[in-house]
Amino acid sequence: MNKRLFWLALGTFAIGAEGFVISSLLPQISEDTGVTVVEAGYLVVAFALTYAIGSPILTALTGARDRRRVLTASALAFAIGALGASLAPTYAVLMIARMTIACAAGLYAATAQATAVAISHADHRARAISIIIGGTSLAVAFGAPLGAFIASFAGWRGTYMVIAGAGFTAAAALWVMVPAGLRGDRLSLKARLKVLSQPRILPTLMTTLLYMTGGFAVLTYIAPMAIEAGLGREMLPTVLLIYGIGAAIGNYAGGQMADRWGAQRIVVAALIVNTGMLFLFSVIAHLPASWVGPTFIAMLLPWGITSWSFPPAQASRILAIAPGSAPLALSLNGSALYLGVALGSLIGGLALRFGSAMDLGWVAALFPLAALPLIWLGERSRIQAQPIGGLSG
Repeated sequence: MNKRLFWLALGTFAIGAEGFVISSLLPQISEDTGVTVVEAGYLVVAFALTYAIGSPILTALTGARDRRRVLTASALAFAIGALGASLAPTYAVLMIARMTIACAAGLYAATAQATAVAISHADHRARAISIIIGGTSLAVAFGAPLGAFIASFAGWRGTYMVIAGAGFTAAAALWVMVPAGLRGDRLSLKARLKVLSQPRILPTLMTTLLYMTGGFAVLTYIAPMAIEAGLGREMLPTVLLIYGIGAAIGNYAGGQMADRWGAQRIVVAALIVNTGMLFLFSVIAHLPASWVGPTFIAMLLPWGITSWSFPPAQASRILAIAPGSAPLALSLNGSALYLGVALGSLIGGLALRFGSAMDLGWVAALFPLAALPLIWLGERSRIQAQPIGGLSG
């Protein structure tokens, strides 16, 4: 495996750590900036929306540029944004810093995945992507808990200082390790956006959106679910760690299996299994009280594995659908992913208003279930788009 992939993954680790640690920092940010916790939560929504909108635009505008320069510049912008967040004197400045981070993160993630494909063997495409996404899954497993630990003695600003340091380190490493001269096609923004007109792209992006909506309707509120399951607050780091280890395993396995058995098979399997896992989170609430907590803990590892086997396989599907527009197609997939994060958080919050935390499971399960027909729709579009041969002569 190309060792340069791991330096690309360092950037996604820093980005993932910032994205997943923020929820644990919101109470501190609220107290420090003088806003409510709900208002502090708008930092998450603003990040997701900025990422979703900014990523494809920036990726299209930079698609023909040297990818080493794009990666280094986006990593530097991310680090500067994190540094700005750590020094932000007001909530408004912090909001601007997070939106800067989101733009840089979206551009970096799409370009890193496309670069990983470009420097890897064709037969190892999904595995290469899984290493890049693996930076995110490792951030879930270790980066976010570490960031929360740093915040416990250095405050949320200290956490952002460390994240900025990781960003600057990634920028320096990328400039040295990534080869110069890797470029995409020289296409106009309008021409690049034509990727959306391809018959299978919209159903595929909707699959990502629905899958992530279901996952984050639960993951965003995993803490109240764990408490309602009978686990104490002191168990929350353990809950996140177990899930994160599963995420790291699932990300690696998803890439390996997609290369061996085909990306679409793994995507379908992930949709089916994750639907069942999410539904089980509500079912276990009806077990004897003494069983609920241990069963909840036991489900975290397999849920992490199944839920994170999806991203590398889905990215590989995107590349197969739009191989000539890889960075933009991947950035659109990232946009769908982050819109799913925002929508899942919103739907989970609404579900909590009208039910219990353990009801989130069955509500969340509806979304990956609804994504399954989109696979069939995408295949139908592909078949209809194929020219009919052998009818003449």
